[in-house]
Amino acid sequence: MSTTTAVKKIGPVLATFMVANNMIGSGFFLLPATLAKSGTVTALSWLIGTLLAVALGAAFARIARQHPDLTSPDDYVRPSLGRDMGFLASTLYWLSSWIGNNAIAVAAFGYLIILLPIEDSLGVRLTGQVLLIWAMFGLNLLGPRSIARFQSFCVVFGLLPVAAILVAGWTHFNPELFSAGWNVSGQSDPMVAFGSLAVVFWAFIGLETGAMVAGVVRDPDRNVPIATLGGIVLAGVVYLTSSVLMMGIVPVQELAGSSAPFALVAGRMFGEWAIPVIAAAAALKATGTLGGWMLVTGESGARAAQRGFLPAVFGRVRRNGAASTGLLLVVLAMTLIALTTLSDSVSSQFEAIINMAVTLVVMAYVAAGLSLLLGSPARPATTSDRLLGMGALVACGLLVWSTPIDTLIGAVVIALLALAAYRGFGRRHVPAP
Repeated sequence: MSTTTAVKKIGPVLATFMVANNMIGSGFFLLPATLAKSGTVTALSWLIGTLLAVALGAAFARIARQHPDLTSPDDYVRPSLGRDMGFLASTLYWLSSWIGNNAIAVAAFGYLIILLPIEDSLGVRLTGQVLLIWAMFGLNLLGPRSIARFQSFCVVFGLLPVAAILVAGWTHFNPELFSAGWNVSGQSDPMVAFGSLAVVFWAFIGLETGAMVAGVVRDPDRNVPIATLGGIVLAGVVYLTSSVLMMGIVPVQELAGSSAPFALVAGRMFGEWAIPVIAAAAALKATGTLGGWMLVTGESGARAAQRGFLPAVFGRVRRNGAASTGLLLVVLAMTLIALTTLSDSVSSQFEAIINMAVTLVVMAYVAAGLSLLLGSPARPATTSDRLLGMGALVACGLLVWSTPIDTLIGAVVIALLALAAYRGFGRRHVPAP
């Protein structure tokens, strides 16, 4: 038994790429258009955002060492902060995952529409996003194995053409064009750089996955920190490189209005024939990401229900492992969000959704920082624990500061209403796992 388990465990290199792949999704394909509205100065936002992600990643790496079998935020939050905070961290993480799924659907259809013989309009965009959401729900009903196979296919065939752009694009890079679009926002450079952090950080959601799968990593004490920090740095370099490259090939004003910035850049580099090729690749990768994160949503919802944090209906799982009933309710809610966030431009709709998703997940990350800072009776905090916890809290503070005030108020209201519902109706007799 132990031999089999040892064979299946992965080393630091594969774990690093796994963490990076979990972060490189819809943000990679659509954030350049969102950031182009402010200018190329947002390259500084990528640098700062990567540093904040490293601070949070270091905290989660330490948590993984302390809780090698964790499967939910409740596992590390409850011992330090109690069951109510365990509920909040688990529930806000779950909420952020399925709200963020809408942003992935926006990105995927933004590229897919280029391939379809239809006009880009609000009605068409809404219909396409909803159809993608329900299609990935249908695939999830077939079970985790089907989703894993589909996602693997999407990763391989979705990233190869885009990788070609990142390699060949530098021969088309125009430094003067990049400089001309430095800051088109009308605000100071520091205000833009720090004010874009919440948007940029969407690309780093998933940095905690190294900690969540510590049990399948060989020598986790050593390799989980390597994989987490290495994956974050790798993803940060890819994001920064692609954003700088694209803004040096296409003017930021033109890039900001595009629903498919990578396809636009490919057409500028290679000609019209490259546009559908890149659009198909990006749509495929984003669709695979949507299917994978919907699986995460179903599984995290089921675990939360089993702990008494969500209604029992979310904990019902089919024989093939699909969380069908709970995921159906989530998909209905996602359909409503697609309707209420519809905007004149893809980048504006994308930005509105990711701001809320990032704010909710950052509130869950705050609980991780507090858990390290305060420790627990069974595991008192060491000096290094406190430093890592404080670093995570500072990172969360900067992300909250950069969040639009209406989004922040909305997230706080959601958290308070969730806690009130839990205190009033929650199954408080459910024992700790």
